[in-house]
Amino acid sequence: MASSAKDTVLSPEHINKLIDEGVAIVLLDRKVLKVPNGFLKHHPGGDNVIKHMVGRNAQDEIDAFHPKSVKREMLRYQVGIVAEKWVNVTPPIQREQVAKEVKHANERAIRDAQHRTTTGELPEFLIQDDSSSDSASSSGASVFDDSLLSRYRSHASFASSRTSLSSADVSDAEDEKEGNGAEESSDQKTLAEITDSFRELVAKLEGRGLYETPYWAYAGDAFRVALNFTIMLLFLRSGWYLTSAVFMGCFWHQLVFTAHDAGHRSITHDLHWDSMIGMTLGNYLGGLSLGWWKRAHNIHHIVCNDPAHDPDIEHLPFMAISPALFQSLYSTHFDRILPFDKFAQTMVPYQKYMYYPLLCFGRFNLYALSLEFLVMDLGPKCNRWHRFYELVGQAFFWYWFGYLLVYCSIPTWTLRVAFVLVSHCVTMPLHVQFTLSHFAMGTVTPGPNEPWAMQQLRTTMDVDCPAWMDWFHGGLQFQAVHHLFPSLPRHNLRQASQEVKAWSKSVGIKYEIYGFQECNGRVLSRLEEVGRQARFFVECQDKILEKGDFMRGEWE
Repeated sequence: MASSAKDTVLSPEHINKLIDEGVAIVLLDRKVLKVPNGFLKHHPGGDNVIKHMVGRNAQDEIDAFHPKSVKREMLRYQVGIVAEKWVNVTPPIQREQVAKEVKHANERAIRDAQHRTTTGELPEFLIQDDSSSDSASSSGASVFDDSLLSRYRSHASFASSRTSLSSADVSDAEDEKEGNGAEESSDQKTLAEITDSFRELVAKLEGRGLYETPYWAYAGDAFRVALNFTIMLLFLRSGWYLTSAVFMGCFWHQLVFTAHDAGHRSITHDLHWDSMIGMTLGNYLGGLSLGWWKRAHNIHHIVCNDPAHDPDIEHLPFMAISPALFQSLYSTHFDRILPFDKFAQTMVPYQKYMYYPLLCFGRFNLYALSLEFLVMDLGPKCNRWHRFYELVGQAFFWYWFGYLLVYCSIPTWTLRVAFVLVSHCVTMPLHVQFTLSHFAMGTVTPGPNEPWAMQQLRTTMDVDCPAWMDWFHGGLQFQAVHHLFPSLPRHNLRQASQEVKAWSKSVGIKYEIYGFQECNGRVLSRLEEVGRQARFFVECQDKILEKGDFMRGEWE
């Protein structure tokens, strides 16, 4: 495109009009990028990542996930510059999510109205929580309050008014939405200062060389992985099958850290070679698809801890970390409603007690998600050979692990099942690490203008542990720092955390870091509180059904 065309000044009104017409407009500071719809399916990070950035200034997100060479390539999509400072709007994918929830609520209301006289069931939309609080504890008192009847009466008008929102409508709505205190008390100038200060921090880390990979550190990682695998084989050969299973789990535990690095392009910083490393370690040695992981994990970083969009906190019917999930939200990642049905209402009240046992079986769920991703061809349409390479890796993994190791090397089915269960349960601490930094943090998004750095520190906390334990946590103890700088090599995260601590103090943003025991306690407290609210829902419903007066005049 000619330089003059790229310099065309576009008004915010014109840009909003293009967005409402379905054009994927992403801003790179003042530069307006028109992403071809045909490119979305070919984006290596997944199409939803771009969709969540439509209508937003994605400068910091793009800087975090792309090398400078790719950012230069993006400029070929530039169609102009914005006339004035851009105010982010809610992306259409998130507006569509609201419309689908309303459609589902309407259908549910009609179904309930038709059957309530014969089944005695309470219409489900009468027991939904507004989820207007960032913390579970602060919203507990209003779970079932006097506004229920007014919500019931306004349900139809609410639906009709929200199924066709424009960018301007959503922007106005977001202005009225309650957020956390930092966002509400900050004007645009303050937010801009925080953003500029954060970019200076990134430049400082680059100047210190922290984005350069300390390859020598991977020698220790490789040694631990090889040692665990060797010990596993020795015990297996000696007939100590369950002891062997423990080291099998330890092997996978250590392997994941390097695969995670590769998925974030933080080893060689080259997409091809890091993808090869990640796909080989993930599929051939671990049975897990790197492509599946990247598709879900990139979304997790972009819309961290948003109940409707972040797949890493969408665990119904077993767990819910936010009362918002009681509303049977539509998940933009899974492209379906997450029903808070009878089974979920039974399980969630006890989630505090099920948390660790469920995580013992987390790896089985990852197998299923990986196979679904590869078999259903859910990945990007670029680098098509990746899918074939991963499918071969899956076959290889199940051959050496499932056939040669479990079936051929272990004599009885009882021991085989025990070996599989023990080896997978040993990886439970890894799944604790995945969830520990997010489950107790904020789940209410203040609005589309929240700076990248504020979003990551609002939704993520770090685990304080001694340096000699870094081998066990594998960098996952510095999730907040990692979320701020996704491609920063994990062996440098400890140094970066000191810079983040000083920076966050200077700009007035809380950087939350606690000991391992306290982090676990905070997560369990959140699960207990949300579970208590779920139990309250069920008890209220049962009581009203018992009295049979949920539509009577005493509700007036």
